[in-house]
Amino acid sequence: MLNRYARGFFTRLFTPLARLLLRWGVTPDAVTIAGTVGVAGAALVFYPIGQLFWGTVVITLFVFSDVVDGIMARMKGSGGPWGSFLDSTLDRIADGALFAAVAIWFFTGGHNPAIAIAALACLVLGMIVSYARAKAESLGFTANVGVAERAERLVSVLVVTGLTGLGLPQGFLLAVLVVLALASLVTVYQRVRAVRRQSLEAPSPS
Repeated sequence: MLNRYARGFFTRLFTPLARLLLRWGVTPDAVTIAGTVGVAGAALVFYPIGQLFWGTVVITLFVFSDVVDGIMARMKGSGGPWGSFLDSTLDRIADGALFAAVAIWFFTGGHNPAIAIAALACLVLGMIVSYARAKAESLGFTANVGVAERAERLVSVLVVTGLTGLGLPQGFLLAVLVVLALASLVTVYQRVRAVRRQSLEAPSPS
């Protein structure tokens, strides 16, 4: 949902930057890699020491690279299977670092194991959500359904984690992570059901 409504706005916002980077000879792949390193690095540096707000600010800046590299690829006409593969693979690294970093802080200095466990649940279930779609597509099915797309998960956890760093009661972060975990679980079910239905409808090999 966020992808549909926000794509046009952010495309217009970042098109001048994308054009400038291309003029400087920067490739879309370089932006993708730099963005992933930035997100993972900021999460693993700031969150484990309790800097939830400033960590979120830095992470958010690098998250926008995911928009910029797509604009650059379309401008350059270099989009395709390789770009999609690289982007999806590095997204898993960024997401894993983000949720792992939240868990590290709340297992240690944050003293809230419930939040840490919920963050780990989001990490694992988020990976399964992505894997289910990738595996389905590798078998010739489609599984782009579900209530917990990556954009929704990312925006939710970043906003509430940042606000927690400013004094928002930790219960709000716990609630958001639990909802995200449950939504991811529902999404896994929806994708399995979609593939199962397609497999039953597919003609049997003669």
